[in-house]
Amino acid sequence: MELVAVDYQAEDAAEQFTTSLRNTGFGVLKNHPIDQSAVESIYSTWQRFFDSESKENYRFNVETQDGFFPSSVSEVAKGFKKKDIKEYFHFYPWGQCPEELRQQLQDYYDAANNLAKELLSWVEQYSPHDVAVNYRQPLSSMIEKSEQTLLRVLHYPPLAGDEEPDAIRAAAHEDINLLTILPAANEPGLQVKGKDDSWIDVPCDFGNLIVNIGDMLQEASGHYYPSTTHRVVNPEGQDQSKSRISLPLFLHPKPEVVLSERYTADSYLKERLRELGVI
Repeated sequence: MELVAVDYQAEDAAEQFTTSLRNTGFGVLKNHPIDQSAVESIYSTWQRFFDSESKENYRFNVETQDGFFPSSVSEVAKGFKKKDIKEYFHFYPWGQCPEELRQQLQDYYDAANNLAKELLSWVEQYSPHDVAVNYRQPLSSMIEKSEQTLLRVLHYPPLAGDEEPDAIRAAAHEDINLLTILPAANEPGLQVKGKDDSWIDVPCDFGNLIVNIGDMLQEASGHYYPSTTHRVVNPEGQDQSKSRISLPLFLHPKPEVVLSERYTADSYLKERLRELGVI
């Protein structure tokens, strides 16, 4: 399996992109409308945030899950026992955030959401009739005015050498949501699991936009679009001294959206969060 960057401006971009999603669970876009300088600015300002003690003033709210999550409460991927080596901040437009950083994240949140609606319309357009007929509503409408869509600013700190054995930056997992929109991180490490169980490096050229399917879209499409396992591996050699910043936007439907006969978006999300030990 090979992941090839699709030119967003190509005439057949939608078809190429959705074919990649169908075959691999991932799609990579180049020449897309997300401003690279805005992403670089977020990486820079949020590196300073994670390096500061002020992050402790924004500890997450247990009930609403917004704010700063230290490494001590980092996620444990389903099926694993070791915490991921990371810390992160959950940004929602309605949630807590340092005021001097809020507009920067809000602008990116809005831009990425607008692109996401288009990508979801591509997914629906290229779904076979027997798949599309089971969508309970247009896919792009599932996220309209959703207060659940989450922008996560992830910080993978430099490795200190005292990490737990077998712990990695992000253990193998699948995402919960419909789609995840991810600008290439400032350091490599993201890998996707192929159909033959091998691990493939995701293209990390800065400026690429990486999109992957989450469990909710897999459920809504009757598993036509696969939610693919991925991970972030630890760096080696001199790269161990480098931080890694990542900026995934997790597209979540409104809670009342019906995904399938088995789940609403709300019931599915709560089930997965319980499995992760987050709630």
